[in-house]
Amino acid sequence: MNTDFEENSWVINYSPDNYYNRKFSLQEDMQLSKGDKSITWVNTYGLEYMDEFRQMVNENGLDDFLLRLLLNQKMGNKVIVLEDQLFIAARILKTEHDSMESEQMYFVVSKDFNWCIQEMWGDHFDWIRQRIFENKGIIRKKKADYLLFFILETLITNYKEKYEDIVVMENALEALVKREPTPEFMFEVEQKKALIQEFKKASHGLRDIIIRLERVEIKGFQTKYFSELREQINGLITDIDSDIMELESQINLFFSVQGHRLNEVMKTLTIFSVVFIPLTFLAGIYGMNFEYMPELQWKNGYFILLGLMLVVTIISIIIFKRKKWF
Repeated sequence: MNTDFEENSWVINYSPDNYYNRKFSLQEDMQLSKGDKSITWVNTYGLEYMDEFRQMVNENGLDDFLLRLLLNQKMGNKVIVLEDQLFIAARILKTEHDSMESEQMYFVVSKDFNWCIQEMWGDHFDWIRQRIFENKGIIRKKKADYLLFFILETLITNYKEKYEDIVVMENALEALVKREPTPEFMFEVEQKKALIQEFKKASHGLRDIIIRLERVEIKGFQTKYFSELREQINGLITDIDSDIMELESQINLFFSVQGHRLNEVMKTLTIFSVVFIPLTFLAGIYGMNFEYMPELQWKNGYFILLGLMLVVTIISIIIFKRKKWF
Protein backbone atom coordinates (compact mmCIF):
# COMPACT_ATOMS: atom_id res chain seq x y z
CA MET A 1 0.00 0.00 0.00
CA ASN A 2 1.28 3.46 -0.88
CA THR A 3 2.05 5.83 1.98
CA ASP A 4 0.99 9.48 2.05
CA PHE A 5 4.56 10.37 1.23
CA GLU A 6 4.45 8.25 -1.91
CA GLU A 7 1.04 9.65 -2.88
CA ASN A 8 2.43 13.18 -2.64
CA SER A 9 5.78 12.60 -4.36
CA TRP A 10 6.74 12.22 -8.01
CA VAL A 11 10.01 11.21 -9.58
CA ILE A 12 11.42 12.00 -13.00
CA ASN A 13 14.62 10.35 -14.14
CA TYR A 14 16.10 11.49 -17.43
CA SER A 15 19.17 11.15 -19.59
CA PRO A 16 19.97 12.21 -23.17
CA ASP A 17 18.39 8.97 -24.45
CA ASN A 18 15.31 8.34 -22.32
CA TYR A 19 13.27 9.27 -19.26
CA TYR A 20 10.54 8.02 -16.96
CA ASN A 21 7.94 9.90 -14.94
CA ARG A 22 5.92 8.24 -12.17
CA LYS A 23 4.74 8.42 -8.58
CA PHE A 24 7.54 7.94 -6.11
CA SER A 25 8.06 4.48 -4.61
CA LEU A 26 10.09 3.99 -1.43
CA GLN A 27 11.11 0.56 -2.67
CA GLU A 28 12.10 1.46 -6.23
CA ASP A 29 13.08 5.12 -6.14
CA MET A 30 14.81 5.55 -2.81
CA GLN A 31 18.26 5.82 -4.40
CA LEU A 32 18.59 9.35 -5.78
CA SER A 33 22.00 8.88 -7.42
CA LYS A 34 21.69 6.13 -10.01
CA GLY A 35 25.42 5.88 -10.68
CA ASP A 36 24.98 6.54 -14.41
CA LYS A 37 24.56 9.67 -16.55
CA SER A 38 20.92 10.15 -15.64
CA ILE A 39 19.49 12.94 -13.48
CA THR A 40 16.82 12.28 -10.85
CA TRP A 41 14.24 14.90 -9.95
CA VAL A 42 12.00 14.15 -6.98
CA ASN A 43 9.16 16.51 -6.13
CA THR A 44 7.47 16.15 -2.71
CA TYR A 45 4.41 18.11 -1.57
CA GLY A 46 4.26 18.50 2.21
CA LEU A 47 6.73 19.05 5.05
CA GLU A 48 5.25 16.60 7.57
CA TYR A 49 6.96 13.39 6.38
CA MET A 50 9.95 13.45 8.71
CA ASP A 51 10.18 9.65 8.97
CA GLU A 52 10.40 9.34 5.20
CA PHE A 53 12.81 12.28 5.04
CA ARG A 54 15.04 10.52 7.56
CA GLN A 55 14.88 7.33 5.51
CA MET A 56 15.79 9.24 2.33
CA VAL A 57 18.75 10.92 4.04
CA ASN A 58 20.07 7.68 5.55
CA GLU A 59 19.62 5.54 2.43
CA ASN A 60 21.42 8.06 0.23
CA GLY A 61 24.22 8.78 2.68
CA LEU A 62 23.30 12.45 2.87
CA ASP A 63 24.46 14.75 5.64
CA ASP A 64 22.44 14.20 8.84
CA PHE A 65 22.29 17.95 9.31
CA LEU A 66 19.65 17.95 6.56
CA LEU A 67 17.12 16.49 9.00
CA ARG A 68 17.61 19.39 11.38
CA LEU A 69 17.23 21.84 8.51
CA LEU A 70 14.05 20.16 7.28
CA LEU A 71 12.54 20.35 10.76
CA ASN A 72 12.73 24.15 10.65
CA GLN A 73 9.66 24.90 8.55
CA LYS A 74 9.95 28.71 8.89
CA MET A 75 13.56 29.00 7.79
CA GLY A 76 13.11 31.66 5.15
CA ASN A 77 15.92 31.94 2.59
CA LYS A 78 19.14 29.97 3.05
CA VAL A 79 21.92 28.42 0.95
CA ILE A 80 24.00 25.86 2.86
CA VAL A 81 26.79 23.67 1.47
CA LEU A 82 26.85 20.14 2.93
CA GLU A 83 29.75 18.01 1.66
CA ASP A 84 28.81 17.29 -1.97
CA GLN A 85 25.23 18.45 -1.59
CA LEU A 86 23.62 21.84 -1.59
CA PHE A 87 20.68 22.73 0.65
CA ILE A 88 18.49 25.67 -0.40
CA ALA A 89 15.54 27.06 1.55
CA ALA A 90 13.33 29.63 -0.13
CA ARG A 91 10.18 31.43 0.94
CA ILE A 92 8.15 31.54 -2.27
CA LEU A 93 5.02 33.47 -3.24
CA LYS A 94 2.40 31.16 -4.73
CA THR A 95 1.32 32.80 -7.96
CA GLU A 96 -1.40 30.36 -9.04
CA HIS A 97 -4.16 32.26 -7.21
CA ASP A 98 -4.98 35.84 -6.28
CA SER A 99 -4.61 35.18 -2.54
CA MET A 100 -0.81 35.45 -2.87
CA GLU A 101 0.02 33.00 -0.11
CA SER A 102 3.62 32.13 0.60
CA GLU A 103 5.12 28.69 1.09
CA GLN A 104 8.40 27.26 2.26
CA MET A 105 10.33 25.37 -0.38
CA TYR A 106 13.46 23.26 0.04
CA PHE A 107 15.96 21.92 -2.48
CA VAL A 108 18.56 19.24 -1.87
CA VAL A 109 20.85 19.29 -4.90
CA SER A 110 23.83 17.28 -5.99
CA LYS A 111 25.46 16.84 -9.38
CA ASP A 112 22.99 14.11 -10.43
CA PHE A 113 19.81 14.69 -8.43
CA ASN A 114 17.46 17.45 -7.31
CA TRP A 115 15.05 16.77 -4.47
CA CYS A 116 12.44 19.51 -4.30
CA ILE A 117 10.12 19.75 -1.28
CA GLN A 118 7.15 22.14 -1.37
CA GLU A 119 5.04 23.07 1.64
CA MET A 120 1.79 23.25 -0.37
CA TRP A 121 0.29 21.73 -3.47
CA GLY A 122 0.95 23.75 -6.58
CA ASP A 123 2.61 23.23 -9.93
CA HIS A 124 5.25 25.85 -10.61
CA PHE A 125 7.37 23.73 -12.95
CA ASP A 126 5.13 21.97 -15.46
CA TRP A 127 6.81 23.62 -18.44
CA ILE A 128 10.17 22.23 -17.32
CA ARG A 129 8.69 18.74 -17.23
CA GLN A 130 7.37 19.21 -20.74
CA ARG A 131 10.83 20.16 -21.99
CA ILE A 132 12.21 17.02 -20.41
CA PHE A 133 9.49 14.79 -21.82
CA GLU A 134 9.74 16.29 -25.32
CA ASN A 135 13.56 16.54 -25.18
CA LYS A 136 13.52 20.25 -26.03
CA GLY A 137 16.69 22.25 -25.72
CA ILE A 138 19.67 20.89 -23.84
CA ILE A 139 18.14 20.17 -20.44
CA ARG A 140 18.46 16.38 -20.81
CA LYS A 141 22.13 16.77 -21.68
CA LYS A 142 22.91 18.80 -18.56
CA LYS A 143 23.36 17.97 -14.89
CA ALA A 144 21.21 18.85 -11.89
CA ASP A 145 22.71 22.34 -11.60
CA TYR A 146 21.09 23.24 -14.92
CA LEU A 147 17.77 21.86 -13.66
CA LEU A 148 18.09 24.07 -10.57
CA PHE A 149 18.77 27.03 -12.87
CA PHE A 150 15.55 26.29 -14.77
CA ILE A 151 13.55 25.94 -11.53
CA LEU A 152 14.75 29.28 -10.17
CA GLU A 153 14.22 30.95 -13.54
CA THR A 154 10.65 29.65 -13.51
CA LEU A 155 10.03 31.21 -10.11
CA ILE A 156 11.34 34.56 -11.36
CA THR A 157 9.22 34.32 -14.53
CA ASN A 158 6.13 33.48 -12.47
CA TYR A 159 6.78 36.52 -10.30
CA LYS A 160 7.13 38.77 -13.35
CA GLU A 161 3.96 37.52 -15.03
CA LYS A 162 1.85 37.67 -11.88
CA TYR A 163 3.22 41.08 -10.97
CA GLU A 164 2.40 42.51 -14.39
CA ASP A 165 -1.05 40.91 -14.21
CA ILE A 166 -2.27 42.25 -10.86
CA VAL A 167 -0.10 45.29 -10.12
CA VAL A 168 -1.24 47.77 -12.77
CA MET A 169 -0.19 51.35 -12.14
CA GLU A 170 -2.74 54.04 -13.08
CA ASN A 171 -0.93 56.63 -15.16
CA ALA A 172 -3.96 58.61 -16.32
CA LEU A 173 -4.37 61.86 -14.41
CA GLU A 174 -8.04 62.05 -15.36
CA ALA A 175 -8.76 58.70 -13.72
CA LEU A 176 -6.89 59.76 -10.62
CA VAL A 177 -8.43 63.17 -10.00
CA LYS A 178 -11.97 61.81 -10.23
CA ARG A 179 -11.48 59.67 -7.16
CA GLU A 180 -12.61 60.82 -3.74
CA PRO A 181 -10.56 60.26 -0.56
CA THR A 182 -13.04 57.79 0.89
CA PRO A 183 -12.03 55.06 3.39
CA GLU A 184 -12.55 52.53 0.60
CA PHE A 185 -10.10 54.35 -1.64
CA MET A 186 -7.48 54.57 1.11
CA PHE A 187 -7.91 50.84 1.82
CA GLU A 188 -7.42 50.11 -1.88
CA VAL A 189 -4.22 52.15 -1.92
CA GLU A 190 -2.88 50.41 1.17
CA GLN A 191 -3.69 47.01 -0.34
CA LYS A 192 -1.78 47.89 -3.49
CA LYS A 193 1.20 49.11 -1.49
CA ALA A 194 1.19 45.94 0.63
CA LEU A 195 1.01 43.75 -2.47
CA ILE A 196 3.96 45.51 -4.10
CA GLN A 197 5.95 45.18 -0.87
CA GLU A 198 5.20 41.43 -0.80
CA PHE A 199 6.62 41.07 -4.31
CA LYS A 200 9.63 43.17 -3.36
CA LYS A 201 10.34 41.08 -0.26
CA ALA A 202 10.01 37.80 -2.17
CA SER A 203 12.18 39.08 -5.03
CA HIS A 204 14.90 40.22 -2.65
CA GLY A 205 14.82 36.76 -1.07
CA LEU A 206 15.35 35.09 -4.44
CA ARG A 207 18.14 37.52 -5.31
CA ASP A 208 19.94 36.69 -2.06
CA ILE A 209 19.74 32.98 -2.90
CA ILE A 210 21.04 33.52 -6.44
CA ILE A 211 23.95 35.67 -5.23
CA ARG A 212 24.94 32.96 -2.77
CA LEU A 213 24.67 30.29 -5.45
CA GLU A 214 27.12 32.24 -7.60
CA ARG A 215 29.71 31.81 -4.87
CA VAL A 216 29.15 28.10 -4.19
CA GLU A 217 32.07 25.75 -4.75
CA ILE A 218 30.93 22.13 -5.09
CA LYS A 219 32.49 19.49 -7.27
CA GLY A 220 30.46 19.06 -10.45
CA PHE A 221 28.28 22.11 -9.74
CA GLN A 222 28.43 24.95 -12.27
CA THR A 223 27.67 28.45 -10.99
CA LYS A 224 27.90 30.26 -14.34
CA TYR A 225 24.17 29.80 -14.99
CA PHE A 226 23.13 31.97 -12.06
CA SER A 227 24.65 35.23 -13.33
CA GLU A 228 21.84 35.42 -15.87
CA LEU A 229 19.29 34.84 -13.09
CA ARG A 230 20.79 37.69 -11.09
CA GLU A 231 20.22 40.03 -14.04
CA GLN A 232 16.62 38.87 -14.35
CA ILE A 233 15.76 39.29 -10.69
CA ASN A 234 17.51 42.67 -10.58
CA GLY A 235 15.36 43.78 -13.49
CA LEU A 236 12.21 42.73 -11.61
CA ILE A 237 13.32 44.52 -8.44
CA THR A 238 14.05 47.66 -10.48
CA ASP A 239 10.53 47.54 -11.93
CA ILE A 240 9.06 47.10 -8.46
CA ASP A 241 11.05 50.02 -7.06
CA SER A 242 9.95 52.15 -10.00
CA ASP A 243 6.31 51.25 -9.39
CA ILE A 244 6.64 52.05 -5.69
CA MET A 245 7.98 55.51 -6.58
CA GLU A 246 5.20 55.98 -9.13
CA LEU A 247 2.54 54.93 -6.64
CA GLU A 248 3.91 57.34 -4.02
CA SER A 249 3.98 60.08 -6.65
CA GLN A 250 0.38 59.36 -7.63
CA ILE A 251 -0.74 59.40 -4.00
CA ASN A 252 0.96 62.76 -3.48
CA LEU A 253 -0.60 64.08 -6.69
CA PHE A 254 -4.00 62.80 -5.62
CA PHE A 255 -3.89 64.60 -2.28
CA SER A 256 -2.45 67.71 -3.95
CA VAL A 257 -5.43 67.77 -6.32
CA GLN A 258 -7.82 67.20 -3.43
CA GLY A 259 -6.11 70.00 -1.50
CA HIS A 260 -6.44 72.32 -4.49
CA ARG A 261 -10.14 71.53 -4.75
CA LEU A 262 -10.61 72.29 -1.05
CA ASN A 263 -8.70 75.57 -1.44
CA GLU A 264 -10.96 76.61 -4.31
CA VAL A 265 -14.04 75.91 -2.24
CA MET A 266 -12.65 77.82 0.73
CA LYS A 267 -11.68 80.74 -1.51
CA THR A 268 -15.20 80.95 -2.92
CA LEU A 269 -16.73 80.85 0.54
CA THR A 270 -14.27 83.49 1.75
CA ILE A 271 -15.15 85.86 -1.13
CA PHE A 272 -18.87 85.53 -0.40
CA SER A 273 -18.21 86.07 3.30
CA VAL A 274 -16.12 89.21 2.72
CA VAL A 275 -18.75 90.64 0.38
CA PHE A 276 -21.63 90.07 2.80
CA ILE A 277 -19.86 91.11 6.01
CA PRO A 278 -20.22 94.91 5.36
CA LEU A 279 -23.75 94.39 4.05
CA THR A 280 -24.63 92.49 7.20
CA PHE A 281 -23.05 95.26 9.26
CA LEU A 282 -25.24 97.92 7.57
CA ALA A 283 -28.35 95.77 7.86
CA GLY A 284 -27.54 95.16 11.53
CA ILE A 285 -27.23 98.88 12.30
CA TYR A 286 -30.56 99.79 10.73
CA GLY A 287 -32.22 96.76 12.20
CA MET A 288 -31.76 98.12 15.74
CA ASN A 289 -34.91 99.25 17.54
CA PHE A 290 -33.78 102.67 18.83
CA GLU A 291 -36.52 105.30 18.67
CA TYR A 292 -34.30 108.17 17.56
CA MET A 293 -32.35 107.22 14.40
CA PRO A 294 -32.13 110.21 11.98
CA GLU A 295 -31.96 108.10 8.83
CA LEU A 296 -35.22 106.38 9.68
CA GLN A 297 -37.04 109.63 8.90
CA TRP A 298 -35.50 110.02 5.45
CA LYS A 299 -38.02 109.72 2.70
CA ASN A 300 -35.61 107.80 0.44
CA GLY A 301 -33.58 106.22 3.23
CA TYR A 302 -34.42 102.68 2.17
CA PHE A 303 -33.20 103.23 -1.42
CA ILE A 304 -30.12 105.13 -0.22
CA LEU A 305 -29.15 102.17 1.98
CA LEU A 306 -29.65 99.70 -0.89
CA GLY A 307 -27.52 101.94 -3.12
CA LEU A 308 -24.82 102.10 -0.47
CA MET A 309 -24.87 98.33 -0.20
CA LEU A 310 -24.52 98.05 -3.98
CA VAL A 311 -21.57 100.46 -4.00
CA VAL A 312 -19.85 98.51 -1.21
CA THR A 313 -20.38 95.26 -3.13
CA ILE A 314 -18.97 96.71 -6.36
CA ILE A 315 -15.93 98.15 -4.56
CA SER A 316 -15.28 94.76 -2.90
CA ILE A 317 -15.46 92.95 -6.22
CA ILE A 318 -13.08 95.48 -7.82
CA ILE A 319 -10.59 94.98 -4.99
CA PHE A 320 -10.82 91.16 -5.36
CA LYS A 321 -10.26 91.49 -9.09
CA ARG A 322 -7.16 93.61 -8.67
CA LYS A 323 -5.76 91.14 -6.13
CA LYS A 324 -6.59 88.33 -8.60
CA TRP A 325 -8.58 86.37 -6.06
CA PHE A 326 -10.78 85.13 -8.90
